[in-house]
Amino acid sequence: MTDRIEAAAAELRPLLQEFILWAPDNAPGSDPDLVGPVALWHRLIARTDVGLWKRGDLRTVLLERMPQVVEDPDAAADGMIPAVRAYLTFLSSTGRLSPGSDSPEILLAELDEVEDDFVDAMEDTIAERDWDEEEDELDEDESDEGLGDFEPFADEIGALPTIRLRPDTELAEAARRVTLIAQARDLALWVGTGRKVGEETLLTDSEVDEAVRAVGLPDARNIWNLWNLAIDLEFLAPDGDDTVSVDSDTGAWPFEDDDDVLDAWMLGLHSLDYGDPELDDDDLTLALSGLTRALLIRVLLAGGTRRVPELREELAEAAAEYDDLGADAWAAAGDPLASVLAWLTGYGMATVDGDTVTLTPLGAEGLVHLLDDEDIEIDARPAIDAMTALDLLSFSADMSEEEADEEFSAWLALRDPARAASELLEAAAEEESDALVRVQAASLVGSLGEAAVPAWQEALKEPSLRPYAATHLTQMDVEDAPEPTQADTHWLILDMWTISAGLGRPEFVASLHDIGPAQTLIGLLDVIWKVHHPHIEELLDLIGETHPDKQVVKAAKRALFKARSGR
Repeated sequence: MTDRIEAAAAELRPLLQEFILWAPDNAPGSDPDLVGPVALWHRLIARTDVGLWKRGDLRTVLLERMPQVVEDPDAAADGMIPAVRAYLTFLSSTGRLSPGSDSPEILLAELDEVEDDFVDAMEDTIAERDWDEEEDELDEDESDEGLGDFEPFADEIGALPTIRLRPDTELAEAARRVTLIAQARDLALWVGTGRKVGEETLLTDSEVDEAVRAVGLPDARNIWNLWNLAIDLEFLAPDGDDTVSVDSDTGAWPFEDDDDVLDAWMLGLHSLDYGDPELDDDDLTLALSGLTRALLIRVLLAGGTRRVPELREELAEAAAEYDDLGADAWAAAGDPLASVLAWLTGYGMATVDGDTVTLTPLGAEGLVHLLDDEDIEIDARPAIDAMTALDLLSFSADMSEEEADEEFSAWLALRDPARAASELLEAAAEEESDALVRVQAASLVGSLGEAAVPAWQEALKEPSLRPYAATHLTQMDVEDAPEPTQADTHWLILDMWTISAGLGRPEFVASLHDIGPAQTLIGLLDVIWKVHHPHIEELLDLIGETHPDKQVVKAAKRALFKARSGR
């Protein structure tokens, strides 16, 4: 669906930009920005032709879809109907209403009919969101910082050395050996298709005994955690009010495809909470909730390894501080870490050797995802030997120059310069719209000297890299190297503008001033629109919005019109 949305948005962009320019003079009371969602969802769910509007389309889009997707229901309630009225008038008056559409009179009459219902729908949406926000605030106010809360450790986590993650192939192979997933699979296969379950007790005592034998467990203590894990993994699902069934793909675990394996493992990641001790008293059980996460984060902060006696002492103290019943719960559990360590080792996140617990590569990967879910920053990157050229280029963008140089040196040490140059330029060619990656790749390859010549020559075939390749080959006096053309120079300028635009408007305007005085920039705008750069239209539009010189603004708008009409 995301690809469809992006494609539809790209298709609509020129039309909506023309409407935005039309609106101030022809519908001054409307807000043209409010039309975008309506036009987009009309294209996605009503018509494949953006100019074809029939009676019923407005009701479908405004009453059925907008309440679900609108970002600002207050603004929509106040201004969306007038904005859509202006948009339909624009389509009609400019000849953009496709043949086969209902007449503007019919469409505008329908808009009048749905207006009150639309405003009511927006008010309902506002009320629902206010209610949700109040509930969220109450949840935040009432929630305690449990033992498993990562937030108190955020500063320590942010200060950790770089966490190096293993490649997906290694992680998938480790996930295939996870004992708990295999047991959850066996349990789901035992359940079979259409098994009836009870309301109070899902399985009878005899069924529990049978399930324990089928899975190969020593007793029934873990059977319900495995049942819940099977549901998390989507091995098991309800298929009626009182029946559950195994998923048809369950028997194929461990899957052949690495991505499928890791997707399944990630589905069960939050099952680590099942490792928390379960006591006969619910209040005592609650007092130790989050214990598994609490152990994990302390192992991470220690560099990936901790002695169990130290953890036991530290976590006992934390439990007592967290809850008045913490000390009693700790004593009642006997060895509270027994279930914690059993689940973590069973899910492949930790190993225990004697009295030492160590985080596994799967454990590190899982923790990074859990921290990301909590919006807690952690410096995590692929291991150098597992880092692709695109990884290197992407991560380097957020590093200091010194750190990026160190990363590049370590990465380069594992391959010869010629191969490194090819990998970097191939990575840069993967995404034509990413100017920053392209510039970084050109800079790194440029530092490799003559060893990079074959890679540069191959890059001449890529339109997005040809300007860089031609420039570097010419600078190195390579025989038969093509001289950079004016179009090549213009492409380099557009890449520079794209990067500066991403830094903010002041930086972007400064990059425009770097070109020279206003007349020089105007002369450049008169020709640069011809370059088939992926960001040419948005850059010209941004120049028109931000440049302080009115003549430059006019030149940018003129160039933007030519770029749109000339393609």
